[in-house]
Amino acid sequence: MPVAPRPIEPVQDCKSLYKLLFQCQKHIKQVLDSEHQSGCNWVSISQEIEAVDPLLALHQFNLSDQPHFYFEKPYEGEAVAAFGKTLSLSTGGDRRFLRTQQFLKHSLIGMPRFMATHGVETAPMGITSPADLRCFCSYTFFDEPRSLHSPFASAMILLPEWQILRQPDRCLATANIALDADTNVTMLTDALWRKFQKIQQANYSLLNFAGSEAIAPPSWEFLEINDFQKTVEKALRSIHQNRLQKLVLSHAVDVISRRPFDWLFSLHHLRQLYPDCYIFSVNQGGSKTFIGASPERLVSVRNQRLTTDALAGSAPRGRTADEDARLGYTLLNTPKERHEHQVVVDFLRDRLLCLGLSPQMPAAPDLLRLSNIQHLHTPIHAHLPARLHPLELVDALHPTPAVAGLPRDIACEEIRRSEGFGRSLYAAPLGWVDAAGNAEFIVGIRSALLEGDRARLYAGAGIVAGSDPARELAEVKLKLQALLKALV
Repeated sequence: MPVAPRPIEPVQDCKSLYKLLFQCQKHIKQVLDSEHQSGCNWVSISQEIEAVDPLLALHQFNLSDQPHFYFEKPYEGEAVAAFGKTLSLSTGGDRRFLRTQQFLKHSLIGMPRFMATHGVETAPMGITSPADLRCFCSYTFFDEPRSLHSPFASAMILLPEWQILRQPDRCLATANIALDADTNVTMLTDALWRKFQKIQQANYSLLNFAGSEAIAPPSWEFLEINDFQKTVEKALRSIHQNRLQKLVLSHAVDVISRRPFDWLFSLHHLRQLYPDCYIFSVNQGGSKTFIGASPERLVSVRNQRLTTDALAGSAPRGRTADEDARLGYTLLNTPKERHEHQVVVDFLRDRLLCLGLSPQMPAAPDLLRLSNIQHLHTPIHAHLPARLHPLELVDALHPTPAVAGLPRDIACEEIRRSEGFGRSLYAAPLGWVDAAGNAEFIVGIRSALLEGDRARLYAGAGIVAGSDPARELAEVKLKLQALLKALV
């Protein structure tokens, strides 16, 4: 059972770190003895450090066989790198979101036992605050077993061994450490202290990002995985037969190079090219890394305030201010684009109403202008009661009509039949949840799966009555170009 928070002095030096770990271990023994339990607990310790680039920290300290998660919002000045594994769960089945929610609840139940009354704001090192203790989640688009077509687990939640969080006003290094009644606290203190020192003193200028050029070598080979235009024509026939209102089809292209792709430099180029998107990287501890620059937020929860985005309906950016304004005006006033967007708005609103929430939204969409494309965008807000967990929202909203279609079940069946490849993490929820109930999940679109000398690029388009197959192909090619520009 949870134990009330205990006051623990913030750590000032290695000796104080030893005392803190010793007190935590003593407390663990007392709780386990009183509850007649056995097993391993863990403690989370954070230290404020000089501002570093979490992407560089990931490069410096992550091992190739370790899982990692990278999440950055360049326009907000926030980034987090998580690597290593203290606790994790890989699961599947139609209750995968519930299983990860239960895992999160049981994994973090010990956290209140070691909560310090001193927050990290008042000291250079101390017990991690609930709002800084994050678990990282990735889900595949479909609930499917791990296979050659889906190299990632259907659902994975990770409490990392290390996390580097940079925000505009601070930078925080966090270690999540297994600790039980038999742990050698002296050895643990020494190892932990040395790692904190390495993180603070590392030469983060070793990686010369400016020296890497995202130029496609002439030797690159391109393989189209499916005939996208024909697939769109088939979808339109189903829509004209009233089987579907909307179907979102994705296109995949394999790029093969004579040298391995570098996911780290590609990720850096993405954040330079698309600072108005969410930049992400997911690796579950193998040779495959999934990266991207997504404009689409699925769920954001901060202090019980929920935000989700309806993002559907697209047009290119203009080469001049006048052309750009004209394209934006046309997008806002084209019935086909407005209908495609409204389908998503209605779905999100109805889902939130079914959860007992009261969604608030503007009467008409605005334009979300990105570097190479613009979208119709409607933000939706609601108060999230304590009874609802953020992962329940993710479960209820995924997949939205922006990445699947309507009716959703029929659209998903059509996607399985017609696309010709597995979506894996493409267009699926990726994000984090903290111990205070905050969360942020995006939709993994505008993305690529990298492994050695091969990169599979994904992009999609929403098909509704009135869609033009040639125009939809041009739209996905525009989105694929955004990824090609970043590959190194």
